[in-house]
Parts: sequence; C-alpha cells; structure tokens
Amino acid sequence: MCSMAASGLVTAAASKTTPSLQQVLGQKLMLDLRYYCEQPVAPGACRTPLTQLPPALAELISKHHIGGVILFAENLQHPEQIVTLNQQLQQAAAAQGTGLPLFIGIDQEGGRVARLPRQQSTSFSGNMAIGATFAEHGNRFATEVGEIMAKELLSLGINVNFAPTVDVNVNPQNPVINVRSFGEDPQQVALLGKAMTEAMQQQGMLVSLKHFPGHGDTHVDSHLGMPRVDHSKEQIARVDLLPFAQIIEQAAPAMIMTAHIQFPALDSSTFSSKTGEQMIKPATLSRSILTGVLREQLKFRGLIVTDALDMAGISHFFTVPQAVIETFAAGADIALMPVKLQSPAELANLAALLNELEAAVQSGKLQQQELLASYQRIVAAKQRLKELPKADTTLAQSVLANPLHRASELALARAAVTVVKGEASLPLTVNHKTTVLLMPDLSKGTLLKNYLQQLAPEAGKIELISLQRLDLDLAKRQIAAADQVIAGFISPMQSLAEIGGMDDLSGIRNLGEAYQQQQQYFLQLLQYGAALKKPQTFVSLRSPYEISLYAPYVERALATYAYHGWQDETGNWVSPVYQALAEVLLGQSKATGRLPVTLVEAPGA
Repeated sequence: MCSMAASGLVTAAASKTTPSLQQVLGQKLMLDLRYYCEQPVAPGACRTPLTQLPPALAELISKHHIGGVILFAENLQHPEQIVTLNQQLQQAAAAQGTGLPLFIGIDQEGGRVARLPRQQSTSFSGNMAIGATFAEHGNRFATEVGEIMAKELLSLGINVNFAPTVDVNVNPQNPVINVRSFGEDPQQVALLGKAMTEAMQQQGMLVSLKHFPGHGDTHVDSHLGMPRVDHSKEQIARVDLLPFAQIIEQAAPAMIMTAHIQFPALDSSTFSSKTGEQMIKPATLSRSILTGVLREQLKFRGLIVTDALDMAGISHFFTVPQAVIETFAAGADIALMPVKLQSPAELANLAALLNELEAAVQSGKLQQQELLASYQRIVAAKQRLKELPKADTTLAQSVLANPLHRASELALARAAVTVVKGEASLPLTVNHKTTVLLMPDLSKGTLLKNYLQQLAPEAGKIELISLQRLDLDLAKRQIAAADQVIAGFISPMQSLAEIGGMDDLSGIRNLGEAYQQQQQYFLQLLQYGAALKKPQTFVSLRSPYEISLYAPYVERALATYAYHGWQDETGNWVSPVYQALAEVLLGQSKATGRLPVTLVEAPGA
C-alpha cells in the first residue's frame, strides 16, 4: 500500500500517522447494503434483504477501509437483529486497524420517509405536520421529534441521520419533497430545521441537512431525471439557501447532503455526459457550488455528502468512476451509494472504482492536499462517535416506541390537523346515519372506521369504498344511499425516496398507472356525490395542495399531512393520524393546525 507521504501527497511536516491513499479513498465511500444474493443473479436483479453481514462484505469493508454504510427498511427487522447487524458492521470496521468507527447512516426523516419498522419505532407525521403546528406551538415538535428519533436510532447503533430536510417547498407540483419540507416560508423552515438539528446533535447523532442548495422548487424527481432551478442569485439566497446558511451559522450541522440539481445562476459551466451531450453541471458535481458557495461563502466546516449516486440525475449522465471523481473534485467528502455490491460477482466493482480513483490522484484530476483535508474532516467527525454508548438490544427495546415517545407522536398528529374549509360545519354527526368512507385502500378506511366507532359508540352504519378494489357502479349506489361521505386521498403518489431508491424503479412505474386511474375515479365519485347534494368531507392525507382540486365538491376540507398506521403486538391496527382526525371530525378535539403552504386557489370558506 503506498502512503500519501511516500507519494509526495503531503508535506514533510506530516506525522508518521499519515494515512495511505487507499485508506483516504476508502473512508470517503459510503456503501448501500440493501440487498445481497449469495447465488449468481443478473445485475440489479437481487431482492434478498441483507439482514446480517456476509463474510465477503465484512472482508470488503475491512480490506478497502470503507468509511460508512447506509441502511434501508429491508435491512431492519427488529431491535435484536438491527443491533446485531450494526455490531457486525463495526467489527468489520475495527478490523481495518485504524481505530475509526463506521458511519452507519439512515434516512429517518419521519412521515413519508422512515426506514425503521413503524410498529417498533416512533416515526411521527413528518416535517410539514410540524410546520402546521408552528403558529400554535413554535419549535416544540421539531425539538421533540429530533430528540426522540436520535435516541431511538442511537440505541440501535445508527449514528448518522440524513435529516432534517430543509428544502423550502415553493412548488405545488414538487413530486419528491412536498410534505418532507417544513413549508414554504424560508425563515420558518430555518427555525424548525435548526431546532431539529440541535435536538438530534445534543443526543450525539450526526445529522445531514438536505438537499443543498435546495430541492424545493422542482417538478422533476432527481431519482428519475435532472431537475433544474432557474432562480436568480438573489432568490436563491433569499429562499433556497437561507435555511442552510442560518443552520450552518447557528447549529453547526455535522453533514450537508448535495442535490443532483442544476442551478445555472450559481454555476452555468457545462460537462460532456457519457453519451456526449453537453449539460450544465448539477450541484453534486459543481466546484462553484460545493466549494465556492457552501465552503467559502457559507463557511461550512462539516462533511459534504452526496445524495445517492445511483440516482438518474447522476447515473444517466456519468459512469460510476466519473461521478465519484467529479464530486470529489467539486469538494464532496463522501460519495454515497457509488457502486452496486449485490452479489459476489459485483464485489470486484469496488476495487475497480478505487483503482480509478487512485489513477485520478496520480494524474492530478484529484488534488492530493484536498483529499487529505477531507480525510481529516472525516476523522474529526468519527472522534465524536467514539463517545457514544454501544448499541444494545436491551436499551433499544426500552427506548423504541416507548409510551412517552408514542404520546409525543399522537400529540403531533393532533396538533397538525388543519381545517382548510368548512370549520363552522364541524363536528360531524355519525349517530344513526349511514356514512360512506371513500379511501385509498382498505387498511386506511378500516383505521378511520375503527376510530370513528370507538369515539362514537352510537355511530350508525359505516361503509368502506376502497379505491384499490373499486367497483364503480357499486360505489355510486353506496354514495347515493348514504347520508354523508368522508373521502380521503393521498397526493402525490409515492416517490422513490419514500419507498427506498432506484432499486424500486420498475415497481413505481406500475404504481404510477394505477395511481392515475384511482385519482380519476376519486374525482368522479366526489363529483357524483356533489351532484346528489350529499354532505361531503375531503381529507388530504399527504400534500395539502390537492385540496384546491377537490374543495368545490365538498362542504369541508381538512389536512393531516400523513396517513400511516401499523398493527400492534396484539394484531390491532393503530394510527395516531386517524385517531387525531376522528377526534376533530367528531368535535372531541379542536384542530389548531395552520397550512404551512399556500394553495394555488382559495378553496373558500
């Protein structure tokens, strides 16, 4: 192994502990271990979840001095298994002999994006729900959510959380951020993001703000293509950058994640894609943005980590080595998910990538001193991890989803419920009436039905219409015979960030077709009910922008910003969101949430 010093990579003042080039490069990689198949499979075809560390991958982590891994829902089954997996990962890192622990990261944002099993952890209603509570509760829930999520993750041995999302969602058509954002007010996003960052970091968690310099005004998902933001420099500073700038100055986040997005006002330079197309550089590959804006202008001293490099916003235009070389040259410290390692045949991909990176150093494409400075930032961050208690199953079982955490989860769900139209027409009367619930699927309809019946024991007949199993003629007959309709929908459809990542691409294309059909039927049935003058209530179960579309056909419209439920250990379905919603509908709780975004059209009173 050549050392950086022996290769002339550092000055004579460097100590004998100067790392080798392989150590430096390995520490700058963070691998995806979502799936692994021991038997031969076609590239990209493995769907066997990795729940324990195979010896071949343990050896790979040790041999190549890998700095970190990211875990997904498939890796996470129950506390004992998660703790064991993380212990295996850290043992592999210990075998490197450097004394540096492994970054073990996760996307545990809360709400839409939560990787831990919801029935065994506290996942909350997400950032926009927190934004809806700001007028009444200030920073309370941002702090509570940050503290609780950090405690639960750390008890399992997960030490990096790719959260909070501090994108300012100013685009109603944003397919991938929407309710992952605290809202559309940059100052409010900054305040809530700062509170959550501080709460997580006070527990010892390394946090990563995302997605720099801002993903809030895009209509393209960077998993699927290359978004472009044509804001002026002034608008970028006033809106997109403001939360990052304030949180960097006031809370010193450990990491910031880049966005695969073009920002011509910040960098209009071009590159030649692997197909020969001339394109503007995305932020992830832009030295003007990562070094010029983030390092020099905003004075960020922590770690810059890329968003997943297998996303189409990068992988459609660059080979794997090109992408990693370009982002390191731009100033990124860590390349996230640079290479697939899903079967024994693919393991050689890692060594090939590292060889390409070494060649880039020798040719001068990558600057030697910058690599060492980046390595030193990584080492400094990892020193903080050594102070954390070890992952422990007993501790995790006492911390995860304990009664205090569940109470906070329910409190946020209650505080977030927002009445957007028809507040004066609440509460609803369900006693001795026939109520039809028009819902996205049977499980969500059952959850709301159960809570309505629990809270109103004298409730009349409650019928369910599931959009997943829709008989259109039967649904119309049910609506015609009903006294009232409560209809809930989820918009926009699931994104790859929510499900997991690029491995889910084929599945989400199939979902898209079904989703569009369900949306058409939903609108058709609401219009049918309105034509019959049925009293109708619409509930937006995710992004509230959709309320503008459905408000003309209903007397009242509400927003919950989330829709999740789970089965408890007794098999009963549970959901803080539907409990809070039922309480508001029946007048047993007052909705105090306020929309943190502006609807395209006023829905009326």
